[in-house]
Amino acid sequence: MNKSFAYNSYFYVEDSAIHGKGLFAKRPIKSGTYLGCYEGPVTTENDTHVLWAQMEDDRWVGRDGRNVLRYLNHSKKPSAEFEGFDLYAVKDILPNQEVTIDYGEEPCE
Repeated sequence: MNKSFAYNSYFYVEDSAIHGKGLFAKRPIKSGTYLGCYEGPVTTENDTHVLWAQMEDDRWVGRDGRNVLRYLNHSKKPSAEFEGFDLYAVKDILPNQEVTIDYGEEPCE
C-alpha cells in the first residue's frame, strides 16, 4: 500500500450527481497521471466498495476499498481507469470535475 501518496492534494469527496458521494479533482490533472492505489484488505466476497482486478496470471483479486478511491463512480465516458489496483487519468481532468471509472458492466435490473 502506498501510504505516502498525497490523496488530499488531488481529491475531495462531495455529494455526487451520479450516485451518493463522489471523488472530485482539487486541481487540474493531466491525462496519464498516476492517481494512487486502491487500498484495502483482500476479499473473496463482493460488496459496495470491492474492486476486482484481473492479475497477470488471469486470477481475479478483490480489495475492499479503505481509501478515498472507494468513492469513484461509474461513467461510460470515464476520466480514469485502473491497471490492476493502480489508478491513472485517461484524459485531462478539470478542478471540481468528478473523477469516474467505467465499472465494466451494467448493474442487473
